[in-house]
Amino acid sequence: MKKSLKLHEELLLLSLRDEKGTFASSGMLEYAIGGALLSELLLLKKIDTDQVKKKKILIDLVNSSPTGDPVMDECLDKLKKAKRRADMKTWVMRFARIKKLKHRIAEQLCHKGILRADEDKVLLIFNRKIYPEINPAPENALVKRLHEGIFTDKQDIDPRTSIIISLAKHVDLLKHHFDKKELKSRKKRIKQIGEGQATAKAAKEAIQAVQAAVMIAVIMPAVIGSGSH
Repeated sequence: MKKSLKLHEELLLLSLRDEKGTFASSGMLEYAIGGALLSELLLLKKIDTDQVKKKKILIDLVNSSPTGDPVMDECLDKLKKAKRRADMKTWVMRFARIKKLKHRIAEQLCHKGILRADEDKVLLIFNRKIYPEINPAPENALVKRLHEGIFTDKQDIDPRTSIIISLAKHVDLLKHHFDKKELKSRKKRIKQIGEGQATAKAAKEAIQAVQAAVMIAVIMPAVIGSGSH
């Protein structure tokens, strides 16, 4: 039986243009991936949360044993070496800043036979890495899960599906896989999923990690922009 993909791998898969192998999302993608990594660690019970204030949720490392996923293990190492406790938003930002984050996850998907690493030229001058899809089955299965989550009213959606829908919505990836008008008609449903209303309790904290990622994704480009003047 094939192992299922991790949340950060699924999110990256949704962000790639299948044939071109280029990333469809903006600079916010790294922050969403940071939220996916934190969510994955929560679901795996590698970390726990401690709500100290209404909007301040601290993260505690409870199990630092390796996961076998190189990027997740780097996240665990960062948590292990931290001199003091930090909140959810801080950890999302730290994970988002891991060097070559998108490319490292794409390489993992290459090793799994889903993508192929290649290069093309931008403006006939600059080389860039691209990752065309060579096995569409995992993405097709993922999109089918998302479709069921968004376009039905079933309760207790799989926690992983809820988290991916929330992240994909906030970095504007859903429109690359579903009709915009149809998505608009399900706006209320998507909002409910994003608030954790249609999911099992197991995903509640992870949904909060997603919201932290979204907040950072919205704020950081503005902060970076203002600092560049």
